[in-house]
Amino acid sequence: MNKKLAAALSGGAVLVLALSGCGDDGDKKVNDWAKKVCDQVQPQVKKIEDANAAIQKETTDQSKADVVQKTDSTAFQSMSDAYKAMGAAVTGAGEPPVKDGKKTADDAVAELNGIAKSYADLKARVDGLDPKDQAKFADGLKGIATELDKLGKSGNDALTKLQSGELGKAMKNQKSCQRTEQPAPAAS
Repeated sequence: MNKKLAAALSGGAVLVLALSGCGDDGDKKVNDWAKKVCDQVQPQVKKIEDANAAIQKETTDQSKADVVQKTDSTAFQSMSDAYKAMGAAVTGAGEPPVKDGKKTADDAVAELNGIAKSYADLKARVDGLDPKDQAKFADGLKGIATELDKLGKSGNDALTKLQSGELGKAMKNQKSCQRTEQPAPAAS
């Protein structure tokens, strides 16, 4: 029933500031800015990952509709809050000390807030489904999965720009912004 929803999530519906690699030490002001952002973003990325894990756990055909609804609703709220908090982290760090830093940060914050709103909208949609009517509930989940898929494929140009150039190098240097690669799950 919820497999399409899980597929949409695992297919990249979650946009996060998660960087890998390392760069040079660069400018101290830029590094200080990146540290402020990364230290606040890391717990939000964890919230998003936990929310995804909760949804994926409830993706079996045997899952009860009311449990799926509650899990999805809670997860979408967590994701919305996390993206909002990431936007606040970028804002709270102040203007990035690079060329066009204010515009770059403002654009990224607008994008993060837009993603937060999208997840809040998905929460409202899943809350509005009737878990007592299995067929309608399943159809409703399909629609939500379609929206998740679109969200995953939507442009994230401002976030990409924030994570490029001098800012991107500085963020990659921050331990709290480095993505820890997790091994792929073994096939069963």
